[in-house]
Amino acid sequence: MNLSVRIAFFRPMPYDIHAIRSLGQLKKSGYQPRSVKDELRANLLEKIKNKETIFPGIYGFDDTVLPDVERAILSRHNILLLGLRGQAKTRIARQLVHLLDEYIPVVAGSELNDDPLAPISRQAQDLIHEHGDDTPIEWMHRDARYVEKLATPDVSIADLVGDVDPIKAANLRLPYSDERVIHFGLIPRSHRCLFVINELPDLQARIQVSLFNVLQEGDMQIRGFKLRLPLDVEFVFTANPEDYTNRGSIITPLKDRIESQITTHYPATIEIGRKITEQEARIPEEQRKRVNIPTILKDLIEEIAFVARDSAFVDKKSGVSARLTIAAYENLYSAAERRMLRNGEKSTTARITDFWGVIPALTGKIEMVYEGEQEGPHAVAMHLIGEAVKKVFLQYFPNPSKLKKGRENDPFGTIKAWFAGGNVVDLMTDAPQKAFSTELDKVAGLKKFVESLSIPDNDLPVMMELCLHGLAEFDQISKDFIQTRLQFKDFLTGNIGGKDDDDDDLRDLFN
Repeated sequence: MNLSVRIAFFRPMPYDIHAIRSLGQLKKSGYQPRSVKDELRANLLEKIKNKETIFPGIYGFDDTVLPDVERAILSRHNILLLGLRGQAKTRIARQLVHLLDEYIPVVAGSELNDDPLAPISRQAQDLIHEHGDDTPIEWMHRDARYVEKLATPDVSIADLVGDVDPIKAANLRLPYSDERVIHFGLIPRSHRCLFVINELPDLQARIQVSLFNVLQEGDMQIRGFKLRLPLDVEFVFTANPEDYTNRGSIITPLKDRIESQITTHYPATIEIGRKITEQEARIPEEQRKRVNIPTILKDLIEEIAFVARDSAFVDKKSGVSARLTIAAYENLYSAAERRMLRNGEKSTTARITDFWGVIPALTGKIEMVYEGEQEGPHAVAMHLIGEAVKKVFLQYFPNPSKLKKGRENDPFGTIKAWFAGGNVVDLMTDAPQKAFSTELDKVAGLKKFVESLSIPDNDLPVMMELCLHGLAEFDQISKDFIQTRLQFKDFLTGNIGGKDDDDDDLRDLFN
């Protein structure tokens, strides 16, 4: 801790925390106590006036969630952030700590972070009574003023509020009726702090009841002790919607005592989703330098999440977390890197075929409805990738199912005619870059058609590959995943006269 840091309190006067070490020195400095809610409000107002970024790294909430959070702070409210998983609720709560003063004075050794000029604990009051102006004080950094608790069914009142400590009673030789034998829980120890409870509905109803008076009246009961502790705490709660968390719900009287309820949401656009994914993904610099991820594939990853949130196979009440795209992005890098190393290459560009290495990042991130369970996680993941490919394909190519019949009206005519001639494309998942490009180049008309779209040369192979995947998803050609390769061929000639006939292909033909 750098003790030479100067800070400003309620009065616009600098304080040298290295020089102020006793209660008497603090009094002479002109320091005046203020509540944590006033602290947050004052510092937020200052940041707004200076046009500073208040919540760095939070994207997509500028016109929705963040203004509501700021209004709640200015109103000195406790906050409930309500939304599906992966919507940055905890991140917002953790960033509130930066709106606190950098340092605050506390009575040295006090359990409840007592303000030297407004102590609330018996311990701090006794210390000040005994030492007077010589009472030592310490300076508490704002990072130490953040307390977070994950609500689980086994959380007890003792954990949150406190309990009688028989060991303390024995050591101090005090009866259980003495206030000094109480062991305070997390909430009293969060006096003058931010206290965050994540997943509030998972807290048992009888435990939620114990928060009533703490939130509104400031008193507590611990094993028969009724304590009037004017706790100064900024509460922030996070929760999933009640209709999803079947394990419990927020009881109505508690919700009534939380002044501001703010609903979060998922990114509204692909661009915002991509910014979040690129910011959060843990990609080593060496990996980033050696593996190129074309923008089109970054968009494809985000489209998978958008498709999943609307899919009939996925439980919409559970949501599809941003962690899905983050994990998928990391896996895409790793799939391309593994292929590069196996082929002895120094660098590589990711492909759509690399997305088969992304499937493990998808299957664990979605909760499926009955129909999805019947299909199976792997089949649902493949379906989501296919639907995302269709959406990205239509951003660059015309819809092949809506084109007029006749090769002269069909820009894909030459390509489909090549496949109709019995030709087959095998894209090996681990093929070297040169072999992969050669396999794409042999498709008549494919390269020429893609080049006519004014695509950068670096993106040409992936756009050629996208064209084939898109035609397959729109049922213009056939696509099969066979062990370690993707095979594209015509529906009829591939099954009747192709060199890779098998029983599965025949079943596909007649189904």
